[in-house]
Amino acid sequence: MAKHEMVERWEKYDEDGSTDQEKCPRCSSFLAEHEDRKSCGKCGYTKHQ
Repeated sequence: MAKHEMVERWEKYDEDGSTDQEKCPRCSSFLAEHEDRKSCGKCGYTKHQ
């Protein structure tokens, strides 16, 4: 087994291919959800809640 466990891509999407995760306004990738903020790992955008 690798260092990190593989995550199934389709776990994040609904049957029709949509998702409810918020996208980054700068680069359109998904924002990671933390306790007090949402952040983009690609461009560094951070949104405090």
